[in-house]
Amino acid sequence: MDKKRILVVEDHDLLLLAIRDILEVEGYEVVTATDGVAGLEVMETFTPDLIVADISMPRMDGYQFFEHVREHPEWVPIPFIFLTARAEREDRLRGKALGAEDYITKPFDPQELVVVVSSRIGRAKAIRQATETEFEELKQQIITLLSHELRTPLTSVYGYTELALEEASSLPAGDFQQFLVGIKKGADRLTNLVEDLLMVVRMDTGQLEREFRLLGTTYPNIGDVVEQSARLHKAAMDARGIELELDIQPNLPPVRIYEHFLTDALSRLLDNAIKFSRKKGKRIQVKVTTQDNLVQIAITDEGVGIEASELSKLFERFRQINRAKMEQQGTGLGLVIARSLIASMDGEIKVASVENVGSTFTIELPAATGTSQ
Repeated sequence: MDKKRILVVEDHDLLLLAIRDILEVEGYEVVTATDGVAGLEVMETFTPDLIVADISMPRMDGYQFFEHVREHPEWVPIPFIFLTARAEREDRLRGKALGAEDYITKPFDPQELVVVVSSRIGRAKAIRQATETEFEELKQQIITLLSHELRTPLTSVYGYTELALEEASSLPAGDFQQFLVGIKKGADRLTNLVEDLLMVVRMDTGQLEREFRLLGTTYPNIGDVVEQSARLHKAAMDARGIELELDIQPNLPPVRIYEHFLTDALSRLLDNAIKFSRKKGKRIQVKVTTQDNLVQIAITDEGVGIEASELSKLFERFRQINRAKMEQQGTGLGLVIARSLIASMDGEIKVASVENVGSTFTIELPAATGTSQ
Protein backbone atom coordinates (compact mmCIF):
# COMPACT_ATOMS: atom_id res chain seq x y z
CA MET A 1 0.00 0.00 0.00
CA ASP A 2 1.13 3.56 -0.67
CA LYS A 3 2.31 5.47 2.36
CA LYS A 4 0.01 8.23 3.55
CA ARG A 5 1.69 11.61 3.20
CA ILE A 6 1.70 14.16 6.02
CA LEU A 7 2.88 17.75 6.03
CA VAL A 8 4.01 19.04 9.43
CA VAL A 9 4.42 22.82 9.79
CA GLU A 10 6.13 23.84 13.05
CA ASP A 11 8.70 26.55 13.83
CA HIS A 12 10.28 24.73 16.81
CA ASP A 13 13.04 22.58 15.30
CA LEU A 14 13.24 19.94 18.02
CA LEU A 15 9.49 19.47 18.19
CA LEU A 16 9.31 19.34 14.39
CA LEU A 17 11.87 16.53 14.31
CA ALA A 18 10.12 14.70 17.14
CA ILE A 19 6.75 14.80 15.35
CA ARG A 20 8.37 13.63 12.15
CA ASP A 21 10.02 10.69 13.93
CA ILE A 22 6.81 9.67 15.67
CA LEU A 23 4.83 9.63 12.44
CA GLU A 24 7.54 7.98 10.35
CA VAL A 25 7.73 5.13 12.87
CA GLU A 26 4.00 4.64 12.22
CA GLY A 27 4.71 4.27 8.50
CA TYR A 28 3.77 7.73 7.25
CA GLU A 29 5.75 9.74 4.69
CA VAL A 30 6.44 13.07 6.39
CA VAL A 31 7.54 16.38 4.88
CA THR A 32 8.22 19.37 7.12
CA ALA A 33 8.15 23.17 6.92
CA THR A 34 8.99 25.84 9.51
CA ASP A 35 6.13 28.28 8.83
CA GLY A 36 3.07 28.83 6.68
CA VAL A 37 4.94 30.41 3.77
CA ALA A 38 7.31 27.44 3.58
CA GLY A 39 4.36 25.09 3.94
CA LEU A 40 2.63 26.58 0.89
CA GLU A 41 5.87 26.29 -1.07
CA VAL A 42 6.09 22.60 -0.15
CA MET A 43 2.50 22.02 -1.30
CA GLU A 44 3.32 23.26 -4.78
CA THR A 45 5.04 19.91 -5.38
CA PHE A 46 3.75 17.75 -2.50
CA THR A 47 0.06 17.09 -1.85
CA PRO A 48 -0.37 15.63 1.64
CA ASP A 49 -3.15 13.38 2.90
CA LEU A 50 -3.17 15.38 6.15
CA ILE A 51 -1.66 18.59 7.54
CA VAL A 52 -0.47 19.20 11.10
CA ALA A 53 0.33 22.86 11.73
CA ASP A 54 1.33 25.00 14.68
CA ILE A 55 -0.56 28.25 15.21
CA SER A 56 2.17 30.61 16.49
CA MET A 57 4.71 30.87 13.67
CA PRO A 58 6.70 33.69 12.02
CA ARG A 59 5.77 35.24 8.65
CA MET A 60 2.47 33.34 8.39
CA ASP A 61 0.73 31.80 11.40
CA GLY A 62 -1.34 28.64 11.41
CA TYR A 63 -4.68 30.39 10.91
CA GLN A 64 -3.41 32.29 7.87
CA PHE A 65 -1.83 29.14 6.50
CA PHE A 66 -5.11 27.27 6.91
CA GLU A 67 -7.03 29.99 5.06
CA HIS A 68 -4.53 29.97 2.18
CA VAL A 69 -4.79 26.18 1.93
CA ARG A 70 -8.58 26.28 1.80
CA GLU A 71 -8.48 28.86 -1.00
CA HIS A 72 -7.40 26.03 -3.32
CA PRO A 73 -10.38 23.78 -4.22
CA GLU A 74 -8.12 20.77 -4.72
CA TRP A 75 -6.79 21.12 -1.14
CA VAL A 76 -10.14 21.60 0.59
CA PRO A 77 -10.63 17.86 1.39
CA ILE A 78 -7.24 17.59 3.16
CA PRO A 79 -7.77 17.10 6.94
CA PHE A 80 -6.14 19.88 8.97
CA ILE A 81 -5.01 19.55 12.59
CA PHE A 82 -3.90 22.55 14.62
CA LEU A 83 -1.00 21.90 16.99
CA THR A 84 -0.37 24.61 19.56
CA ALA A 85 0.64 25.43 23.12
CA ARG A 86 -2.43 27.59 23.49
CA ALA A 87 -5.24 26.14 25.53
CA GLU A 88 -7.65 29.06 25.67
CA ARG A 89 -11.23 28.32 24.68
CA GLU A 90 -11.26 31.21 22.21
CA ASP A 91 -8.37 29.75 20.23
CA ARG A 92 -10.06 26.37 20.02
CA LEU A 93 -13.32 27.96 18.92
CA ARG A 94 -11.53 29.96 16.22
CA GLY A 95 -9.87 26.84 14.86
CA LYS A 96 -13.16 24.96 14.81
CA ALA A 97 -14.95 27.93 13.25
CA LEU A 98 -12.42 28.00 10.42
CA GLY A 99 -13.18 24.36 9.75
CA ALA A 100 -10.11 22.56 11.10
CA GLU A 101 -10.74 18.87 11.73
CA ASP A 102 -8.98 18.73 15.12
CA TYR A 103 -6.93 20.63 17.68
CA ILE A 104 -4.07 19.16 19.77
CA THR A 105 -2.60 21.13 22.65
CA LYS A 106 1.13 20.93 23.50
CA PRO A 107 2.57 19.19 25.40
CA PHE A 108 0.84 16.13 23.98
CA ASP A 109 1.18 12.39 24.36
CA PRO A 110 2.77 10.84 21.23
CA GLN A 111 0.04 8.20 21.20
CA GLU A 112 -2.59 10.95 21.15
CA LEU A 113 -0.97 12.42 18.04
CA VAL A 114 -0.89 9.01 16.35
CA VAL A 115 -4.53 8.26 17.20
CA VAL A 116 -5.78 11.66 16.00
CA VAL A 117 -3.78 11.50 12.76
CA SER A 118 -4.91 7.92 12.07
CA SER A 119 -8.56 8.65 12.76
CA ARG A 120 -8.62 11.79 10.62
CA ILE A 121 -6.94 10.08 7.68
CA GLY A 122 -9.34 7.15 8.02
CA ARG A 123 -12.33 9.47 8.13
CA ALA A 124 -11.12 11.40 5.08
CA LYS A 125 -10.68 8.13 3.18
CA ALA A 126 -14.19 6.99 4.08
CA ILE A 127 -15.65 10.32 2.94
CA ARG A 128 -13.65 10.20 -0.28
CA GLN A 129 -14.79 6.65 -1.05
CA ALA A 130 -18.41 7.50 -0.32
CA THR A 131 -18.14 10.60 -2.51
CA GLU A 132 -16.56 8.63 -5.35
CA THR A 133 -19.27 5.99 -5.12
CA GLU A 134 -21.98 8.64 -5.11
CA PHE A 135 -20.33 10.40 -8.04
CA GLU A 136 -20.16 7.20 -10.05
CA GLU A 137 -23.84 6.50 -9.35
CA LEU A 138 -24.76 10.06 -10.32
CA LYS A 139 -22.65 9.85 -13.48
CA GLN A 140 -24.41 6.64 -14.48
CA GLN A 141 -27.80 8.22 -13.80
CA ILE A 142 -26.91 11.22 -15.94
CA ILE A 143 -25.65 9.00 -18.78
CA THR A 144 -28.79 6.85 -18.65
CA LEU A 145 -31.21 9.75 -18.35
CA LEU A 146 -29.66 12.04 -20.92
CA SER A 147 -29.08 9.27 -23.43
CA HIS A 148 -32.76 8.37 -23.10
CA GLU A 149 -33.98 11.96 -23.08
CA LEU A 150 -31.86 12.83 -26.11
CA ARG A 151 -32.21 9.65 -28.13
CA THR A 152 -35.98 9.24 -27.86
CA PRO A 153 -37.04 12.66 -29.21
CA LEU A 154 -34.21 12.73 -31.75
CA THR A 155 -35.27 9.33 -33.04
CA SER A 156 -38.83 10.61 -33.33
CA VAL A 157 -37.81 13.78 -35.16
CA TYR A 158 -35.44 11.92 -37.47
CA GLY A 159 -37.86 9.09 -38.19
CA TYR A 160 -40.84 11.27 -39.04
CA THR A 161 -38.67 13.59 -41.13
CA GLU A 162 -37.26 10.65 -43.11
CA LEU A 163 -40.74 9.30 -43.79
CA ALA A 164 -42.05 12.71 -44.82
CA LEU A 165 -39.17 13.26 -47.24
CA GLU A 166 -39.36 9.80 -48.77
CA GLU A 167 -43.11 9.97 -49.36
CA ALA A 168 -43.59 13.71 -49.80
CA SER A 169 -45.04 13.41 -53.29
CA SER A 170 -47.64 10.79 -52.45
CA LEU A 171 -48.30 11.36 -48.74
CA PRO A 172 -51.95 12.14 -47.89
CA ALA A 173 -52.54 15.42 -46.06
CA GLY A 174 -53.70 13.62 -42.91
CA ASP A 175 -50.57 11.48 -42.69
CA PHE A 176 -48.37 14.49 -43.36
CA GLN A 177 -50.11 16.31 -40.52
CA GLN A 178 -49.47 13.32 -38.24
CA PHE A 179 -45.79 13.36 -39.13
CA LEU A 180 -45.59 17.06 -38.30
CA VAL A 181 -47.22 16.42 -34.92
CA GLY A 182 -44.64 13.72 -34.18
CA ILE A 183 -41.78 16.03 -35.15
CA LYS A 184 -43.17 18.80 -32.95
CA LYS A 185 -43.51 16.47 -29.94
CA GLY A 186 -39.87 15.46 -30.28
CA ALA A 187 -38.77 19.07 -30.71
CA ASP A 188 -40.80 20.15 -27.68
CA ARG A 189 -39.21 17.47 -25.55
CA LEU A 190 -35.71 18.52 -26.62
CA THR A 191 -36.60 22.15 -25.95
CA ASN A 192 -37.75 21.30 -22.44
CA LEU A 193 -34.51 19.44 -21.80
CA VAL A 194 -32.40 22.41 -22.89
CA GLU A 195 -34.52 24.84 -20.86
CA ASP A 196 -34.18 22.70 -17.74
CA LEU A 197 -30.41 22.49 -18.10
CA LEU A 198 -30.20 26.25 -18.62
CA MET A 199 -32.38 26.71 -15.53
CA VAL A 200 -29.84 24.71 -13.51
CA VAL A 201 -27.16 27.17 -14.62
CA ARG A 202 -29.34 30.08 -13.47
CA MET A 203 -29.82 28.32 -10.13
CA ASP A 204 -26.12 27.74 -9.58
CA THR A 205 -25.11 31.29 -10.52
CA GLY A 206 -27.62 33.00 -8.22
CA GLN A 207 -29.53 34.37 -11.19
CA LEU A 208 -32.92 33.29 -9.81
CA GLU A 209 -32.50 35.38 -6.66
CA ARG A 210 -31.44 38.40 -8.72
CA GLU A 211 -34.45 38.03 -11.00
CA PHE A 212 -36.79 37.84 -8.03
CA ARG A 213 -35.32 41.00 -6.49
CA LEU A 214 -35.89 42.82 -9.78
CA LEU A 215 -39.24 41.35 -10.84
CA GLY A 216 -40.95 40.27 -7.62
CA THR A 217 -44.39 41.79 -6.98
CA THR A 218 -46.70 41.72 -3.98
CA TYR A 219 -49.94 39.95 -4.92
CA PRO A 220 -53.03 40.78 -2.84
CA ASN A 221 -54.62 37.38 -3.52
CA ILE A 222 -52.30 34.60 -4.58
CA GLY A 223 -55.27 32.25 -4.82
CA ASP A 224 -56.08 33.64 -8.27
CA VAL A 225 -52.61 32.71 -9.56
CA VAL A 226 -52.87 29.21 -8.12
CA GLU A 227 -56.37 28.62 -9.52
CA GLN A 228 -55.33 29.77 -12.98
CA SER A 229 -52.27 27.49 -12.92
CA ALA A 230 -54.33 24.51 -11.80
CA ARG A 231 -57.00 25.02 -14.47
CA LEU A 232 -54.31 25.09 -17.18
CA HIS A 233 -53.76 21.40 -16.30
CA LYS A 234 -57.45 20.52 -16.35
CA ALA A 235 -57.37 19.16 -19.91
CA ALA A 236 -54.48 16.83 -19.06
CA MET A 237 -56.37 15.62 -15.99
CA ASP A 238 -59.57 15.06 -17.96
CA ALA A 239 -57.66 13.02 -20.53
CA ARG A 240 -56.53 10.69 -17.76
CA GLY A 241 -59.88 10.63 -15.97
CA ILE A 242 -58.53 12.56 -12.97
CA GLU A 243 -60.74 14.94 -11.00
CA LEU A 244 -59.43 18.38 -10.00
CA GLU A 245 -60.53 19.72 -6.62
CA LEU A 246 -59.78 23.35 -5.75
CA ASP A 247 -60.00 24.55 -2.15
CA ILE A 248 -58.78 28.13 -1.84
CA GLN A 249 -59.21 29.98 1.44
CA PRO A 250 -60.72 33.46 1.02
CA ASN A 251 -58.99 36.63 2.22
CA LEU A 252 -55.47 35.28 1.94
CA PRO A 253 -52.69 37.66 3.01
CA PRO A 254 -50.61 39.31 0.28
CA VAL A 255 -47.50 37.44 -0.84
CA ARG A 256 -44.46 38.77 -2.68
CA ILE A 257 -43.74 36.51 -5.65
CA TYR A 258 -42.47 36.51 -9.20
CA GLU A 259 -45.50 35.03 -10.94
CA HIS A 260 -43.46 33.25 -13.62
CA PHE A 261 -41.45 31.42 -10.94
CA LEU A 262 -44.53 30.37 -8.97
CA THR A 263 -46.47 29.14 -12.00
CA ASP A 264 -43.41 27.23 -13.23
CA ALA A 265 -43.00 25.50 -9.86
CA LEU A 266 -46.74 24.76 -9.65
CA SER A 267 -46.71 23.35 -13.17
CA ARG A 268 -43.90 20.94 -12.32
CA LEU A 269 -45.69 19.73 -9.19
CA LEU A 270 -49.01 19.36 -11.00
CA ASP A 271 -47.36 17.51 -13.90
CA ASN A 272 -45.89 15.04 -11.40
CA ALA A 273 -49.24 14.62 -9.65
CA ILE A 274 -50.89 13.81 -12.98
CA LYS A 275 -48.06 11.54 -14.14
CA PHE A 276 -48.03 9.42 -11.01
CA SER A 277 -51.79 9.19 -10.49
CA ARG A 278 -51.64 6.34 -13.03
CA LYS A 279 -55.28 5.18 -12.86
CA LYS A 280 -58.58 6.75 -13.82
CA GLY A 281 -60.95 7.89 -11.11
CA LYS A 282 -58.21 9.49 -9.01
CA ARG A 283 -58.37 12.99 -7.55
CA ILE A 284 -55.86 15.82 -7.33
CA GLN A 285 -56.57 18.46 -4.71
CA VAL A 286 -55.04 21.93 -4.81
CA LYS A 287 -55.56 23.62 -1.47
CA VAL A 288 -54.44 27.13 -0.46
CA THR A 289 -54.52 28.15 3.21
CA THR A 290 -52.69 30.43 5.60
CA GLN A 291 -51.04 29.56 8.90
CA ASP A 292 -48.39 31.19 11.10
CA ASN A 293 -47.83 34.09 8.67
CA LEU A 294 -47.32 31.63 5.80
CA VAL A 295 -49.39 30.96 2.73
CA GLN A 296 -49.46 27.21 2.05
CA ILE A 297 -50.22 25.73 -1.36
CA ALA A 298 -50.73 21.97 -1.02
CA ILE A 299 -51.00 19.68 -4.05
CA THR A 300 -52.27 16.24 -3.05
CA ASP A 301 -52.58 13.28 -5.38
CA GLU A 302 -53.86 9.73 -4.97
CA GLY A 303 -51.03 8.22 -6.92
CA VAL A 304 -48.32 5.64 -6.40
CA GLY A 305 -46.72 7.46 -3.46
CA ILE A 306 -43.08 7.31 -2.40
CA GLU A 307 -41.26 4.90 -0.13
CA ALA A 308 -40.22 6.48 3.16
CA SER A 309 -36.58 5.58 2.50
CA GLU A 310 -36.65 7.52 -0.78
CA LEU A 311 -38.10 10.79 0.54
CA SER A 312 -34.70 12.24 1.47
CA LYS A 313 -33.50 11.74 -2.14
CA LEU A 314 -36.40 13.46 -3.86
CA PHE A 315 -34.66 16.77 -4.41
CA GLU A 316 -31.36 15.37 -5.66
CA ARG A 317 -30.37 16.31 -9.19
CA PHE A 318 -31.09 13.73 -11.89
CA ARG A 319 -32.76 11.51 -9.29
CA GLN A 320 -35.85 9.61 -10.34
CA ILE A 321 -37.40 7.34 -7.77
CA ASN A 322 -37.97 3.77 -8.95
CA ARG A 323 -37.12 4.59 -12.55
CA ALA A 324 -36.35 0.92 -13.13
CA LYS A 325 -39.90 0.01 -12.09
CA MET A 326 -41.74 2.97 -13.60
CA GLU A 327 -40.65 4.49 -16.90
CA GLN A 328 -40.73 8.25 -16.48
CA GLN A 329 -40.15 10.94 -19.01
CA GLY A 330 -37.79 13.66 -17.88
CA THR A 331 -34.33 14.20 -16.45
CA GLY A 332 -35.09 14.15 -12.75
CA LEU A 333 -34.61 17.92 -12.51
CA GLY A 334 -38.24 18.96 -12.10
CA LEU A 335 -38.41 18.89 -8.30
CA VAL A 336 -34.92 20.36 -7.98
CA ILE A 337 -35.91 23.31 -10.14
CA ALA A 338 -39.27 23.75 -8.41
CA ARG A 339 -37.57 23.89 -5.01
CA SER A 340 -35.02 26.43 -6.23
CA LEU A 341 -37.71 28.63 -7.77
CA ILE A 342 -39.63 28.68 -4.50
CA ALA A 343 -36.46 29.16 -2.44
CA SER A 344 -35.57 32.21 -4.54
CA MET A 345 -38.82 33.76 -3.22
CA ASP A 346 -37.87 32.93 0.40
CA GLY A 347 -40.19 29.93 0.45
CA GLU A 348 -39.76 26.18 0.69
CA ILE A 349 -41.38 22.96 -0.49
CA LYS A 350 -42.31 20.20 1.94
CA VAL A 351 -43.41 16.69 1.07
CA ALA A 352 -45.39 13.96 2.78
CA SER A 353 -46.09 10.65 1.08
CA VAL A 354 -47.33 7.13 1.70
CA GLU A 355 -46.52 4.41 -0.79
CA ASN A 356 -49.57 3.25 -2.80
CA VAL A 357 -51.68 5.98 -1.17
CA GLY A 358 -50.42 9.28 -2.56
CA SER A 359 -48.29 12.35 -1.98
CA THR A 360 -48.69 15.94 -0.84
CA PHE A 361 -46.24 18.62 -1.93
CA THR A 362 -46.71 21.86 -0.01
CA ILE A 363 -45.30 25.20 -1.07
CA GLU A 364 -44.87 27.60 1.83
CA LEU A 365 -44.39 31.31 1.13
CA PRO A 366 -44.07 34.08 3.73
CA ALA A 367 -46.85 36.64 3.87
CA ALA A 368 -45.66 40.01 2.61
CA THR A 369 -44.98 42.74 5.15
CA GLY A 370 -44.59 45.66 2.74
CA THR A 371 -46.68 47.19 0.01
CA SER A 372 -46.81 46.36 -3.65
CA GLN A 373 -43.82 47.45 -5.74
